[in-house]
Amino acid sequence: MTDVDQAGDPVGAVDALVAGVDPGLSSPGVESRDVVLVTGPWLAGATGVIAALRDRLPDHEFVEADDIKPAEAPSAVVFVVSAVAPIAESDCALVDLAAQHTDMVIGVVSQIDVHRNWRDVLTENCSRLGAHAERYRNVPWVGVAATPDMGEPTVDELVELLAARLAGADVKRRNRLRAWESRLSNAISRHDKDGAGADRHARVTALRERRDAVQRDRRVAKSERTIALRSQIQQARVQLAYFARNRCTSVRSELGEDASAMSRRRLPEFETYVGTRIGEVVGEVEAGITAHLCDVATELQMTAPQPPEPVSPSAVPSPRLKSRRLETRLMMVLGAGFGLGVALGVSRLFAGLAPGLTIVGLVAGGVIGLLLTVWVVGVRGVLSDRAVLDRWINELTAALQSMLEERVATRVLAAEAALTAEVARLDEADAEIVSGQVAQIDAELREHAVATARAAALRDRRLPPLQKALDTVRAELAGGQPR
Repeated sequence: MTDVDQAGDPVGAVDALVAGVDPGLSSPGVESRDVVLVTGPWLAGATGVIAALRDRLPDHEFVEADDIKPAEAPSAVVFVVSAVAPIAESDCALVDLAAQHTDMVIGVVSQIDVHRNWRDVLTENCSRLGAHAERYRNVPWVGVAATPDMGEPTVDELVELLAARLAGADVKRRNRLRAWESRLSNAISRHDKDGAGADRHARVTALRERRDAVQRDRRVAKSERTIALRSQIQQARVQLAYFARNRCTSVRSELGEDASAMSRRRLPEFETYVGTRIGEVVGEVEAGITAHLCDVATELQMTAPQPPEPVSPSAVPSPRLKSRRLETRLMMVLGAGFGLGVALGVSRLFAGLAPGLTIVGLVAGGVIGLLLTVWVVGVRGVLSDRAVLDRWINELTAALQSMLEERVATRVLAAEAALTAEVARLDEADAEIVSGQVAQIDAELREHAVATARAAALRDRRLPPLQKALDTVRAELAGGQPR
């Protein structure tokens, strides 16, 4: 670059130099301002330093960080830190932010009037800042006391150094080069990140995890629904079968007690009563099955199966009370023998007590023997009828239990088929929803893959000229006097 170009328009000359390497670059995107930025950590003393500089250098404008816009670059940066302790990494980051578009940086250690070891702090600051970035290795450091408790402010060295550096002919050119270096470095870093998909990595990872979670949740929900249905059906089968057996046992005991006090005259009424009770038991079991299956469907969050037509119990057969003619004759003979024996015993009793009452004894014995004969025959008939009724009730309740258990098995099986079909429909609906969600996630993943591929292609195309332009700018910065 010629001296004429540097003296005439150093900013335009630098822009032309970069555009000659990469015609696509025209401006670093910042506007240079003829101001000096005075900044530093909180309570470092930057406010006192800027007041002293404004007083000593009225021909220059001094501003603080809030007065500089992100797209503006000051002519120089005065970085103020306290002499209490050496700078930290956060302070180095603050320097990077303040001087990202400015080449001239001056370090200031303030409050040297109250800290005797400020020279050690200054030396350590110089070492740490130089180790942080190569561009800061030749940054000058000075000590100041802008607002001392006693005496005059000590800012002469800073004022002289700043005035001399601002009067340099190469300030604008080097600041422009530094602005270009910052922009080119950021552009190269951005292309590297975009090409590697670094900014998309978190989103892509989250999408893949979400896709896996959606598919896993669908499999788990399907398994849980199937297991829950199987468990509920098994429980319903066991509980309803027990309920049916329990009702049959209960009605058997109830009818058995009634039969133990039954006579032949009340037999027609008892047969009607037994038929009514059996019908009631069938209705109770049917209602219990319907309620239990509805509860199962409700717990599984499904539609309860429609109950079938109620079963009507078959006609109750009459008890087989056979004719006891031969048995009655036999019992009459036996009863007559028993009565005759009693009659003879009574007549002898009367004859022994009073011989004149022999005839009366015979009559009384005959009457008593007859009555005993009739009673024995009647009792034997009643006991026989009750035994027949008891067997009849046992047969009816056994048939009822078999019918109800078959009814329970049939209805539970029908409910299982209906609920299994509904589970299949729910699984299919869930599969469609999950398929749509997975398709949407896959589409976004493909978009990210395409965008990353495009960014990688753009990186491969733009990186060589950008790197060449950056090398040119750095060579220009290294060729001049570092600031």
